[in-house]
Order: sequence, then structure tokens, then C-alpha cells
Amino acid sequence: MKRPAAALGTIGLVVAIDQAAKYATERFMAYQRAIDILPFFALYRTHNEGIAFSMLWGLGPGILIAISLGVIAFVLWLWRASPAERVVSHAGFALVIGGAIGNLIDRAVFGYVIDYFLFHTPAWSFAVFNLADAAITVGAGLIILDELMTWRRERAIEKSE
Repeated sequence: MKRPAAALGTIGLVVAIDQAAKYATERFMAYQRAIDILPFFALYRTHNEGIAFSMLWGLGPGILIAISLGVIAFVLWLWRASPAERVVSHAGFALVIGGAIGNLIDRAVFGYVIDYFLFHTPAWSFAVFNLADAAITVGAGLIILDELMTWRRERAIEKSE
């Protein structure tokens, strides 16, 4: 995904869908009231003043915005430094950046991130998250997968020499 149009399209799509979902969440859902969709999945509107799993919640939005901008800059640097044939990683970078921008917008506008997905059982629940978080997670997974596949290919070539 070295082509700028595809990369920008992916980033833009993630941000647009994420922001639309968050708008609908804020507009139509009661705060911290679960809407059960499946026995293990609910929509649950909440506000996260930290980062993943509410870590760093006491730092305040300004510092978290600075951290977000630093992460986006670092991922852009990694992306730019990666070879053109690493399309799986490039797709991952686009997803990570799109998700980071989606959450950055929330933090800059509201001072918190809007979360709404909740996986749970009667005895346990996962942290509430949003589409931007999912894009970041899937993107990071694609980058790791591509790194492992590349390492494996290079190792196979070394063994055959």
C-alpha cells in the first residue's frame, strides 16, 4: 500500500466510519447503559480519558494528544522506511494511523475518547473499545504478521544457500 491514494483512502475510511459511529453513539445511546446485541456482546457508551484500558487517564488530554501525535509520527516514519513490497505492513500502518487519528480527534474535541463496544460474560468483561481501537489492533497484528512472514522467508532463503 505504498501508493498514496490507497493509503490515504484507507486512513480516511477508518476515520470517517469511526467518527460516524461515535457521533451515532453520542447522539442515540444513553451513557453507560448496555444494549445487549448477543449474549456476549453489547453496545455500551462510555468516555475514556486515558489510552487503551484507561491507562494514563490522569495525565490530561494535552499530554495524551502529544503522545498520540508522537505515535502517529513514529508509525509514519516506520511506514516510509519499509520496503515497497511489504504491502501487508503498509495496510497495517494505514489502519494504525487511521485509528490513531480517529481517537485523536475525540481527545482534541472532547478531552476523552468515545468507546462503545463491550464483550462480556456474566462473570467477566473486556475493556470497552471503539472502531478506532479495533483498527489499531488489526493494523498492529498485520504489521507483526508481515514481520513474521518476512523473517520466515529470509530464514528459509538462508537455509537453502
